[in-house]
Amino acid sequence: MQIRRIHHVAIICSNYAVSKHFYTVILGFPVIQETFRAPRNSYKLDLKVGDRDQIELFSFPDPPQRPSHPEACGLRHLAFEVEDLPGSVTQLQTQGVEVEPIRIDELTGKQFTFFKDPDGLPLEIYSRRVP
Repeated sequence: MQIRRIHHVAIICSNYAVSKHFYTVILGFPVIQETFRAPRNSYKLDLKVGDRDQIELFSFPDPPQRPSHPEACGLRHLAFEVEDLPGSVTQLQTQGVEVEPIRIDELTGKQFTFFKDPDGLPLEIYSRRVP
């Protein structure tokens, strides 16, 4: 087996309209395709992240809660690379998103910080360059 890249990341949300707004308006991900699957009463929203990556945003009736603290067992967080980390933080904050203080990665010297999506999923923005 030769894995070439991550094809997509799938996220299940509790409120489709709120999460769609967050990912498309606040984070600015373009919509590739939106599908309503009537037998499941479920939406699937394909979002473009950068040049080649995708997020699949799903809605399901009454999805169970999942612990999503960054140190919980399982997927730790989803990280996005940005050119201007302080500017990205400001953009998020002007949209009402709470953002943790900026930290420096002790291994790379690059800036990063965390925030949460509407369901509390930990998201990270990570600077492309050392400041």
